[in-house]
Amino acid sequence: MSGELSRAVESAQAGDEEAFRFLYRSLQPGLLRYLTALVGADAAEDVASETWLQVARDLPNFSGGEFRAWVVTIARNRAMDHLRRQRRRPALPVPVQELSELAGDADTAERAGESIGTEAALAMIASLPPREAEAVLLRAVVGLDAETAGRVLGRRAGAVRTAAHRGLRRLALMLGQRAEESGATATPPLPRTGSPAPHVESVDG
Repeated sequence: MSGELSRAVESAQAGDEEAFRFLYRSLQPGLLRYLTALVGADAAEDVASETWLQVARDLPNFSGGEFRAWVVTIARNRAMDHLRRQRRRPALPVPVQELSELAGDADTAERAGESIGTEAALAMIASLPPREAEAVLLRAVVGLDAETAGRVLGRRAGAVRTAAHRGLRRLALMLGQRAEESGATATPPLPRTGSPAPHVESVDG
């Protein structure tokens, strides 16, 4: 956890309302994108509100560690509760608009947050396999590292890292195809890593 965020958490635990607002402003944008991918745009705001109510209630008992991961875990649990109530699979009814450029880089998951944060890119993520989609969201949108994202998802860090890179490669190919269809210069696919990583089953199915 960054020093500024850590200090804000400590101040918020002591009752500093401005520090809590800082935490909200820092985490809410990425959190809302993540929830949009899990429960759809219509329900994301409500689930985010439930999340922050629980954060406010449980913050005095937060004992340290990665605060963003703690908040995302709460949000994911609230999202799964919502989906169980709705008895449906995760959906992302976000309109596809002009696609943003996805930069090619050896570790794109660390640097693609801004381009993946657009509604158009989020809509593209909806077409990815679920494990890849959530790995991309946690790493590139929320900004968690592979180890922290793995703890949120109950998976090994290597499995999350592999899923994120596979998802980003798929996104790059989709961007290239759409660019070709529109007559623009295609975005080059993300560089391949060395040898394919072994498949690791997630514990949450």
